[in-house]
Amino acid sequence: MRFLKITYRFHAVRRMFERNITELEVIEGLQAGKIVEDYPMDQPYPSRLILGLVSGRPLHIVVADAMDVQQTIVITVYEPDLEIWEPGFEVRRKS
Repeated sequence: MRFLKITYRFHAVRRMFERNITELEVIEGLQAGKIVEDYPMDQPYPSRLILGLVSGRPLHIVVADAMDVQQTIVITVYEPDLEIWEPGFEVRRKS
């Protein structure tokens, strides 16, 4: 997967700190990750949810590509929860 210059929203940095997720882990997760959901109607930029496995740790990374400024923006990062996601963390559980 190819990414532009990576920047982080304040929310993402705060969540990374709270969840003990490093920038290196985010980059590794993005590079080896798989798109599990697309959000084409998000504003101001379409975004997507990427599942990356980093040293066996699953990470969900929400990013948007801001083509006008040539940046991939990391919106948030978290470890998916099996109460919300099916095993494998690619499909949401049905309510």
